[in-house]
Amino acid sequence: MVARTTPHHDERRTAATAHGGPRPPGAGRRAAAGLLARLRRAGLPYLLILPAILLELLIHVIPMLVGAWMSFLRLTQFFIRNWSAAPFAGLANYKVAVDVDSAVGAALLHSFLVTVVFTVLAVGLSWLFGTAGAVLMQGAFRGRGLLRTLFLVPYALPVYAGVITWSFMFQRDTGLVNHVLVDQLHLFGDRPFWLIGGNSFAAVVVVCVWRTWPFAFLILMAGLQNIDNDLYEASAIDGAGWWRQLRSITMPMLRPVNQVLLLVLFLWTFNDFNTPYVLFGKAAPPQADLISVHIYQSSFITWNFGSGSAMSVLLLLFLLLVTAVYLVTTSRRKSDA
Repeated sequence: MVARTTPHHDERRTAATAHGGPRPPGAGRRAAAGLLARLRRAGLPYLLILPAILLELLIHVIPMLVGAWMSFLRLTQFFIRNWSAAPFAGLANYKVAVDVDSAVGAALLHSFLVTVVFTVLAVGLSWLFGTAGAVLMQGAFRGRGLLRTLFLVPYALPVYAGVITWSFMFQRDTGLVNHVLVDQLHLFGDRPFWLIGGNSFAAVVVVCVWRTWPFAFLILMAGLQNIDNDLYEASAIDGAGWWRQLRSITMPMLRPVNQVLLLVLFLWTFNDFNTPYVLFGKAAPPQADLISVHIYQSSFITWNFGSGSAMSVLLLLFLLLVTAVYLVTTSRRKSDA
């Protein structure tokens, strides 16, 4: 007996054939499972960085936004318990901070200039010592590993331990610095003060360079490992000496490393709070009045958190501007090269 088909049945079978044939049982579940697996693979990187994003929001972004909001308030000691009751000040805190004719603005400008000079000296000396140490440590000689380890000790030490040790060494009567300079080398007729007066600026520069140059040494030493030794051998065959190799091979090859290194050193040094705070305490001498400690004093000593927040925002804008200009300038030089 022959089965009869209707035209409607033939049309449905033709449509199913045109779409690749009838779907087997369970095809929908397998497609959903494959889609879910693809979503898991695509979302895994975002899931892994989610804790870092949350911590960044809690530690940096949210406090920064709160600080920016505080800069628009007259938040003094009278409103510490109830911040929401602090009156809105608008741009008044910023106007006082940038008014160089007022006492607050003049003090902030003085602190800013001191910090600029301090940053230039500390970054320049740290980079110079780091470059010299990295270049000299490239050659193989006995005891090189021990010297490398000793050079990195200041960077490995906790900040407070190292700076407190320097504060004892800078003591006028019992410090090691005066003992060496006055009692042994006889460079001074009388024991100078290092933590107060004009010498305080030199003291904070010395401590900052002592703490920072091992980092420059470490980064530059790693950068020198990527320079092919064949370049030095070929240049030596052509008659190039050590100084010519340094100018024509080492420094050009280290340019990408130096671009990042100088920016990082600038940001770290300009924002350095631990070194002057531990070295001088809450009240730094005027000669060493770095802007980080100055903002701290404006906020927590005078209890004017609105003014201190405005200074912090201005500092942030300045650092962002310098960073943007630096990155644009270095990128243009790279493209021109």
